[in-house]
Amino acid sequence: MTEQFTFGGEIIWRPTSDHIEQANLTAFMRLHGIRDFDELMQKSTSDVAWFTDAVLKFLDIQFYEPYSKVVDLSEGIQFPKWCVDGRMNIVHNCVDKYQVSAASGHAKRAVVFEGEEGITKTFTYEMLYKEVNKTANALHSLGLGKGDAIGIFMPMTPEIVIALLAIAKIGGIILPLFSGYGAGAIVSRLADANAKALFAADGAYRRGKAVEMKSIADEAAEQVGSLQHMIVLRRTGQAIKMKEGRDHWWHELIDQQSDECETEKTSAEDPLMIIYTSGTTGKPKGAVHTHCGFPVKAAQDMAFGTDVHAGDVIYWMTDMGWMMGPWQVFGSLLLGATMFLYDGAPDFPAPDRLWELVEKHGINQMGVSPTLIRSLIPQGDEHFKKHDLSSLKCFASTGEPWNPDPWMWLFEKVGDGKRPIINYSGGTEISGGIVMGNPLMPLKPCAFSAACPGMDADVVDENGKSIRNAVGELVIKAPWIGMTRGFWNDRQRYLDTYWSRWENVWVHGDFAAIDGDGLWYILGRSDDTIKIAGKRLGPAEVESILVRHASVVEAAAIGVPHDVKGSELVLFAVTRPGVVGSDALRRELHEMVVAEMGKPLAPKAILFVSDLPKTRNAKVMRRVIRSAYLGLELGDTSSLVNPQAVDEIRRAK
Repeated sequence: MTEQFTFGGEIIWRPTSDHIEQANLTAFMRLHGIRDFDELMQKSTSDVAWFTDAVLKFLDIQFYEPYSKVVDLSEGIQFPKWCVDGRMNIVHNCVDKYQVSAASGHAKRAVVFEGEEGITKTFTYEMLYKEVNKTANALHSLGLGKGDAIGIFMPMTPEIVIALLAIAKIGGIILPLFSGYGAGAIVSRLADANAKALFAADGAYRRGKAVEMKSIADEAAEQVGSLQHMIVLRRTGQAIKMKEGRDHWWHELIDQQSDECETEKTSAEDPLMIIYTSGTTGKPKGAVHTHCGFPVKAAQDMAFGTDVHAGDVIYWMTDMGWMMGPWQVFGSLLLGATMFLYDGAPDFPAPDRLWELVEKHGINQMGVSPTLIRSLIPQGDEHFKKHDLSSLKCFASTGEPWNPDPWMWLFEKVGDGKRPIINYSGGTEISGGIVMGNPLMPLKPCAFSAACPGMDADVVDENGKSIRNAVGELVIKAPWIGMTRGFWNDRQRYLDTYWSRWENVWVHGDFAAIDGDGLWYILGRSDDTIKIAGKRLGPAEVESILVRHASVVEAAAIGVPHDVKGSELVLFAVTRPGVVGSDALRRELHEMVVAEMGKPLAPKAILFVSDLPKTRNAKVMRRVIRSAYLGLELGDTSSLVNPQAVDEIRRAK
């Protein structure tokens, strides 16, 4: 259903002539005789093969054996094959190729790290190359190799980058996991991919305390039959248990290895990584990405959107378990830039910590979340004013929609009205953005300048027709190199999720709009996926935890507005006949959710009801539940088989 939508606001930022002249986008367009951005969009979406080939060359993606064809669509738009017959390993392009000579840049900084406790480390490209080789040799020594899935459950330290690249170097499959997960969430992901090993850590620092992580990894490992090895980083030095025969200390296993290791010559389409993303139903979906897929799209967006150049320092506040973690690693290294990592709370020990990091490390592009900015505003303006932020070229943001006040605070006050906020929206399955700001196009508050080059995106009504100045479904009508190669061992679910509504059209699950000036807006999920502080959470994953309790027969999870986090979790539980919902039961259920999903995803409330609103085919109507709970208009309820359940939701306490 579409609705009329008034897009307010004037254009408040325009690029300077310097922005335009120095932009990667400008260099790319001049290389190909393209006059302006509109022509680039037309050419990049109408001739996907030309554009992809041009991007691969622009990024200097090197192949051991060249591809015979850019893209093969013989199996349909849903299952394209990219760089046919090409052999390459993305790690060669991230670190190996820079080792030829000092002039190639191997002495440049690849990774700069600061821990919450104040420790700092710097790895040049040469140092990173050697540490990746050592770690790859360590994996080989454990009998691990091409096609083996290996999990990563670690804080954001340089070692997490080394681990990720080492897995790819041996032709393994990376399984990045959110560092705040509970054991159950880790088990479901490792087991689905038959993971053979896990990189873990003793703990991490948060708000001045060492938070233990190893016991969560242990609890998960005991439930994954395929898991044979755990490599443990000593980050905090706290006492932990090590299981003989399975567990290996990072420093004992890896430091002794040779720093020379041949890179596995993988196919362009060999699996590189499975990133699990929550949907609205069933278990988490394992989005499959390839060596010549995710990293290429990441680097393209980083180059064309945030305009990262060789030598720039980019910091995206993220975790390796969310796609922006691998995005930052692959994108920055392919561009010869420097990634900055921070392991800790961004406002500890004081609210100026983030701005202190910018000044101290000369950060040029900084990715933040609306949630973080909303939390910093009440602390006052004095915190950013005491630091020199002149290194910042732009802000960037992804994960959730903005609202105008925090956007304007960041733009006008922190950014002095001069630095653009490069808004970015896409997803794990996209490998980056569908829409994004860029250095050539003007901006309005909360808006996106345009679709990303190469993304044949549109906003359509319920009949699939293009619409403007109205809210509709965000869709994509042509393939792109970063698109997921499907869900791990679940081809049909991939087709059902994205391709089942209109023929040969990817339906992304976001409400969006394009205004009269051509600027884009993302307005939240059109499905039931919940976003808490930018993190996607599938309601079914949480509901399944509640119904494991002997007293609960059915459950529903919804996201409700929160001033800082954007959304927070509210759960409804239907108890078995004869069982009364009590505070004691509520506490048990709360503890189960926290134990499995982790404290960051703890529910705001758990409410007991006798029934949930359902359609005649037994689909739980979360949209109706959310509207009833928040006192909003319910919309069309004609399909409900039990409308009386809505009143009970309204009364639930």
